[in-house]
Order: sequence, then C-alpha cells, then structure tokens
Amino acid sequence: MNVLRSIKWPYAVIAIVAVAAAAFGLLQPQMIGATASAFTSAKHKKPGATALIKQNPPPALFTDTEIAPLGKQVAAQHTKADKLFAQWKAQHGTTRDDKAFAAWAARQIPAPPSAQTRTAELHQVQQLAKTRTAARKKAATWLETYGKKDIWKLYLHDQRELISAAQGAAEKAQLKAALKMAKTVSDQVAAKDKQPAPFVLDPSLRPDKHLKAGAKGPYSYPSRHAARSAAAVTLLSALAPHRTTDYEWMQDEVVYSRVYMAGHVPSDILAGTLLGDLIGDYELAVGAR
Repeated sequence: MNVLRSIKWPYAVIAIVAVAAAAFGLLQPQMIGATASAFTSAKHKKPGATALIKQNPPPALFTDTEIAPLGKQVAAQHTKADKLFAQWKAQHGTTRDDKAFAAWAARQIPAPPSAQTRTAELHQVQQLAKTRTAARKKAATWLETYGKKDIWKLYLHDQRELISAAQGAAEKAQLKAALKMAKTVSDQVAAKDKQPAPFVLDPSLRPDKHLKAGAKGPYSYPSRHAARSAAAVTLLSALAPHRTTDYEWMQDEVVYSRVYMAGHVPSDILAGTLLGDLIGDYELAVGAR
C-alpha cells in the first residue's frame, strides 16, 4: 500500500496545485493541459528495444547448419548491391535525396521469378514445413517479432555505450532512416508485383493466419524482414566491423525463420536483401539527417 501511495501521491498533489493556481490566475489553462499531456505521454510510453528483449529473451535459435545455405545466397547480394550503388553514387554523389533514391532502388529489384520457379520454391517450403518442431516454431516466432527492428536497435545501443552522445544520436538516426526506407520500398514493390506469400498459396502451411476464402495477399516479394535486416547489417557492420560476423549470423537467423514458417520463399528473401543492402550503402554515403 505504501508503494501505491508513493506512486499516486505526486499526481494528486500536482492536480490540486494546478487547479488551485488556475483559479487564482497563476497558471494558464494551456499550461495545465501541457502538464497533463506530459504525464499521459510518459505513462503510455512504449518500452524500448532493450526492455522488450530483456522481457522476452531469445530461445534457442536455429543451428548454423540449418541457416548456412540461405545465408550464402544472402551474402552474395551485397556484392551486387555495391556495384549497383556505385552507379547511383557516380551520378548523384553523396547528396541526400530519399525520394529519388527510393524510386531508383525499387527499380533495381529483379522481376519476380517465373511461375515455374515460384512453384518449385513453394514445394521447398512445403517440405521444410514437415520438419517443424515446437522449439523451432518458438525460435521462428521470436525472430519474426524482434527481427523487424528491435534486434538491430539493440545491437546499435550496445555500440553507443562507447561513443560520444552526438555520434550516437547520428548513428541512431541513420539506422532509423534505413529501417524506415526498407519497409516503405519493400511494401511498394510488393504491392506492385503482387506475389502471394506461400501460406496464401497453401493455407495449410499457416492455419493460424485464418485467411478468408479467395484471399490474394499478403504479398511477399520482396521480403520486408530481409530488406530491414540487410539495411541494418550493412550499416552496423560499417560502424563496428569487428562485430560483422555476429550481425550476419543474426541476419541469417531472421531470414531463415521467414522461410521456415512459410512467410516467404527464397527469392523473396534475396530480393529483399538486395534492396536492404542498397539502402544501407545509401545511408552510409549520405550520412545522418
């Protein structure tokens, strides 16, 4: 009870003082509103990446043997991205132009694979689904949840402990910009190409999705998780090269989980990775906002 009182007491006193002061003209109404708004904002503030992952630490993840084949294909995309970005940089230099670059990056994504290739990839996903275990599904769920942004924010937070506040703020802005652009562009390309996710083509792969009859989406080409992961890894690896192996390992875990749970086929992952690598190169070149 004492703890509860210690939490509630300041709010009660502030409310009484504010009302009394307003009555005597000592405080303006807008100041009271601002005070209430500040307390409301603080009360509903979402926990950061560090707190979220601390509350739900990772389970045992996939083995290196499982993630290695797709990981090798993912790694090859960075060389392609570097060559493509060199063309952009030759024409535009290092001036920030997010709108123009995003449109250009979207055009660099290859056309979706043929129906025959897509069918073969779906078969791979169907075979992989037969190997699912409760432990692996738990790992995939964790990676799907935190692989969007939180893992990468946590990695950056660890680095920021050893650098100046100004540099840390600049790097945080770079990562935020890269993750945002990766989501935006991958969503735009997916809406244009309209490639149904594997679990849409075969609802038995994810009965928990409860798809409506005749559903055509969600669309999965390119993978948003892959784009964000690649953008983050490209950026983080440049900021802390000695940790590149750790970042790439986590990237491979994230993208493999998306195939394992039928969110994507491999071509979705590779297209998303190419996009993310391009965005990472761009953000490194133009610097923080």
